[in-house]
Amino acid sequence: MQTQQEYFTPEERKALPVLVKRLTSKLRGQLSSRDVKTVTHLIREGITTAGIFRRDQYGLNPVMRHLTTALTLCDTIAPDRTMVIATMIYNLCRGDYLDTARIESIFGSDIARVVHGLLNVVPLYKKHAAVENENFHKLLLTFAEDVRVILIMTVDRLALMRAINHHPNEKFIHEIASESRYLYAPLAHKLGLYAIKTELEDTSLKYLNRKVFTQIADRLRETKKERDQYVADFIKPIDERLRQEGLTFELKGRTKSINSIWQKMQKQGVDLSGIYDLFAIRIILDTTPKDEKRACWLAYSIVTDIYKANPSRFKDWITIPKSNGYESLHITVSGPGGKWVEVQIRSRRMDETAERGVAAHWRYKGIKSDGDVDQWMNDVREMLEACGQEGQMSLMRNMDTNLYNDEVFVFTPKGDLFHLPQGATLLDFAFHIHSRVGSTCIGGKVDGKNQKINYRLRSGDTVEIITSSTQTPRLDWLKIAVTSRARNKIKNAINERKARQAQLARETLQRRFKNRKIEPEDAILARVIKKMGYKTTTDFYAAIQEGLIDVNEVVEQYELTAERQNETAVPTHGTAEEFVLQTPAPAQESRFNDDILTIGDDVKGVNYKLARCCNPIFGDRIEGFIASDGAIKIHRADCKNLRHLKQRYPYRIIRTRWTGKAGSQFVATLKVLGRDDIGIVSSITSLINKTDDCLLRSISVQAEGGLFEGVLTVNISHIGLLDDLTKKILNVKGVKQVERL
Repeated sequence: MQTQQEYFTPEERKALPVLVKRLTSKLRGQLSSRDVKTVTHLIREGITTAGIFRRDQYGLNPVMRHLTTALTLCDTIAPDRTMVIATMIYNLCRGDYLDTARIESIFGSDIARVVHGLLNVVPLYKKHAAVENENFHKLLLTFAEDVRVILIMTVDRLALMRAINHHPNEKFIHEIASESRYLYAPLAHKLGLYAIKTELEDTSLKYLNRKVFTQIADRLRETKKERDQYVADFIKPIDERLRQEGLTFELKGRTKSINSIWQKMQKQGVDLSGIYDLFAIRIILDTTPKDEKRACWLAYSIVTDIYKANPSRFKDWITIPKSNGYESLHITVSGPGGKWVEVQIRSRRMDETAERGVAAHWRYKGIKSDGDVDQWMNDVREMLEACGQEGQMSLMRNMDTNLYNDEVFVFTPKGDLFHLPQGATLLDFAFHIHSRVGSTCIGGKVDGKNQKINYRLRSGDTVEIITSSTQTPRLDWLKIAVTSRARNKIKNAINERKARQAQLARETLQRRFKNRKIEPEDAILARVIKKMGYKTTTDFYAAIQEGLIDVNEVVEQYELTAERQNETAVPTHGTAEEFVLQTPAPAQESRFNDDILTIGDDVKGVNYKLARCCNPIFGDRIEGFIASDGAIKIHRADCKNLRHLKQRYPYRIIRTRWTGKAGSQFVATLKVLGRDDIGIVSSITSLINKTDDCLLRSISVQAEGGLFEGVLTVNISHIGLLDDLTKKILNVKGVKQVERL
């Protein structure tokens, strides 16, 4: 084991007591002698016995780094026992030496909570995530659990940036500077830590582009005397007018930060001399919270009376503060010599917020987990009008940073970071990367361990998707996928596959219909599909393609359905009010004893049936239709169904005529309309019964509103007799109309 003498360099041994003395002085009244002894003992044991506090791979001493961070916390945020002790000891929680349970028993639950948050956050950097990714901010907040953890991490980065100026490893410096620029500076800005943000940005520019930084810094240094004189001349009339109004204030003049100047030079495409608002003046008013807005607007009117303002550069963050609590009036005016100068007007309270960070002043109101940092800032941004540092830090203990309870954040092996909703599975992640990756996903590796596609992701997981070219989305995947993106992609893929199968099956069926010389009707085919038990045509065609249905069977079902439809009888009537049914005659045979029809070219002895849709009788003008079973259906020439068949299947119509003599009985149906009368039915039935070669088979009667409607079915031998019967019924008292159906 190494000794303390071996652990610290001579320079570090010299600096160590100075840092400790300054830190204990800052924390006077908060840090007890027991705290100092306990922390010192833990660190000493960690160095000499446990061998934990070792220099990192870049040669940095963690004890010195944590001391510097703790001191910087006191300077930039506030002296706070919890944050300082947590900063000093969290790195000792390794192996069996120290854990959060023991920390809680020694220092209490508050320090243990902050240490736990730091232990959650620190390992994230081993993932080498892309620091430009906004999701990394969210992941930090999720893992930190406490706003003080984020403050410690931000200040620690500031202390590290100050320490590595002359570090020999340029690659290390570049990585740290890049992270500071793209991750920590924006995070400091969100927290309202503007002084830290500015220093991180300037130092990052210094390390990443030292040539540009040096050029701007040298130029500013060369013109410092000139700028100082200009600022003095600029503020002199403002100072006089503010005093005349009886305001108590402080005037500060400064040049904008080097990074801000560089950004403006790039954006405007000019050199340093072309930056029109290089100067910034700050007016800080000492006033009560009640009068601060009035005082700020009074100062605004004074400045704009003296110097001409640029309206397009005016910013009012007093009426509507920024989401992180920043409040100030910003105006850009034309100063002496026509140079543009930015003037910031704020109260002392507003300036304290801007300089030290709004985090030290929030009043906790409850945090909404809506996945947006700015909304969180709005929810907790209500400022305390008067609160000491101890009160400020006690408020921060109540601030929960777990804004993203409804999200998980996962890495790819390359360090890319993605966020998905809570409960998302490995399959969801695969589709989140790309639809092709999701469609061919067969599983994955999570932190090096094989997992199935239904594995539920956890924040911080490193996920590698495993695919197979033979894999395709399945219907049961919808029970696994959580995100709407994945579910929609799965449904689309399944539907596309079904559509492709359906198209192939449709073409196969069309060819089979064509071979049978059938022109299929959509309505009839839809009935066939429904009859075969399929709700959609896509499912029906998919079943054909998968071999579940024989195409020949479909064609046969179609022909039978078409034939039945063509044979449909006339519409039936409702329930009869009176119904008289005579004893029916023997059922009409499809072939008569005497061949009374000649079909085609004087051909007799052909199998035929009389169509029930029109009930032709001897003497009617008729035509034949060759049905799918080879039989010939005989229709009346004026039959509506026959007209339809002739349009669809003209090649199946055959000439037909009556031959021989009448004598067989045929079915005929008549509809009778007239005035409702109790004796009208008796009169009609009596008339039919007295007619030779005519037999009443059934009668259906309806009467409504004084009107009578009856449907009569009779057996009759020929058309002449039917015409005579029709005339006789018309002569019955009360009958108005007789129509053959």
